[in-house]
Amino acid sequence: MEPRTGEDDGVVRVWYDEEGWGVVDCLSTPGGCWTHFSVIEADGFRSLTPGAQVRVRWESPGQDGYDYRAEWARAV
Repeated sequence: MEPRTGEDDGVVRVWYDEEGWGVVDCLSTPGGCWTHFSVIEADGFRSLTPGAQVRVRWESPGQDGYDYRAEWARAV
């Protein structure tokens, strides 16, 4: 099966600053999209805030038990 990709707006469900990752919920990524700090488009310390709206470019298969993984993310 070939990986699928897409882009969508979502909301940060949870973010772990100390571990550098979290989960973004989008309509196109049921179950959540695993997101690493290294894919966040931002200056300085890259982090997301739970409840914040973000834009993500995602791919599947995902990572660490999630069906989707972010390739790129930024706050909107």
